[in-house]
Amino acid sequence: MTPPIQKLLVDALMAADSVSEFLKEKTEEYFKNDLLLRSAVERQLIAVGEALNLASNEKEDLELDIPELWKVIGLRHRLVHGYDLIDDEVIWALAQSNLPVLTQRLRKLLD
Repeated sequence: MTPPIQKLLVDALMAADSVSEFLKEKTEEYFKNDLLLRSAVERQLIAVGEALNLASNEKEDLELDIPELWKVIGLRHRLVHGYDLIDDEVIWALAQSNLPVLTQRLRKLLD
């Protein structure tokens, strides 16, 4: 793996870890009612998607290592361009179930 791709994967992992840290010991109801928390989570998810998008430009077969790659990038696009369509329940569910799987894949790639 080239150093530029490795840096992008580290950036994605750090942002994903930040989301996990932000949501630690929080409930879905707390998340929905805290604009600052929702904004912080969304910003980090944008960073995850952008880093992986850039990495996919450098490594064309990245989806072989990260099968959910295009969904993550699609989420980034939705958060940036479709802000009025963001569903807090979906973001919460993704952060609780999909994000841990992604962070596991990223850690494995970086080991």
